[in-house]
Amino acid sequence: MTDALLSIEGLTKRFGGVVASDNVRLDVMPGELHAIIGPNGAGKTTLIGQLCGEIAPNAGGIHFGGRDITALPVHDRSLMGLARSFQITSLFPHFTALENVALAVQAHAGHSFRFWRPARRETELRDPARAALDRVGLGHRADATVARMSHGEHRQIELAMALATSPRMLLLDEPMAGLGPDESARMVKTLRELKGELTILLIEHDMNAVFALADRITVLVYGRTIASGTPAEIRANAEVRAAYLGEQEAVSHV
Repeated sequence: MTDALLSIEGLTKRFGGVVASDNVRLDVMPGELHAIIGPNGAGKTTLIGQLCGEIAPNAGGIHFGGRDITALPVHDRSLMGLARSFQITSLFPHFTALENVALAVQAHAGHSFRFWRPARRETELRDPARAALDRVGLGHRADATVARMSHGEHRQIELAMALATSPRMLLLDEPMAGLGPDESARMVKTLRELKGELTILLIEHDMNAVFALADRITVLVYGRTIASGTPAEIRANAEVRAAYLGEQEAVSHV
C-alpha cells in the first residue's frame, strides 16, 4: 500500500478552554484530493494553520513525505513542497497579476531582500509566474492590474501563487469563498485539472464542489473527526447528516 504523503497523528490544539483540534488523525495519500468539511467553528482553519506551521500544536505530530515536520517553521515546510492558499486574498492591488505571482516565486526562492526590481524584470521569476497563471486559466490576464480584476480572478491569482512554488501538496482554505456560480465553476474546473497531478487538501463550504471533486472527505465537528471516507460513505453517514450535512440542502442535489 502506498505511504501517505501527509500523516497527522493525535493533533491537538487548545486556545484557553477551547479545544480547536481534538486528537485529529488523518492520512492524505499521494495524488489524492482530500476535503475537510464541517460547520463554522469546527477547527478547519486552525488545522490548516498547524499543517503549514503558522500555529504550533499542543500535542500530536505531523509527517510530510516521511519526515516529522511538527516543529518546522513555515518557510522550511514551503521548501519541502507544502503550499497554502488563504480564505482571504492578500495581493498587491496596484501590481499586475504576473508581478504578484512573480513575488511568490521570489519569496520561495529566498530573494526577499531584492524585492521589487527582480519581481518585475528577471526571467527566472517571470517565466514560472506566467506558467502558473496559464495553469489556472489566467495567462491572458497576466498584465492586468489586480485592482481592476474580479474577486474570482483574485482567487485564481492566489492559486497561481501557490502553484508557482512547485509544490508537492496544496493546502486550500475555502478557494470558492465569495465566488459567484460562474466563478465557482471555473475554480472547480481548475482544481479538477490539478487533481492527480498534485496532492490537495481542500477546506470548503461549497458542498457541490466538495462532492464533485473529493476522493475522500473528513468531517470535523468541534475540533473532532467524526467521520472519514468516500463521498458516498460520507453522504450516507447518519452522524454526519445529523451534525452537518442535514443543514446543507445543496448536498441532496449533488
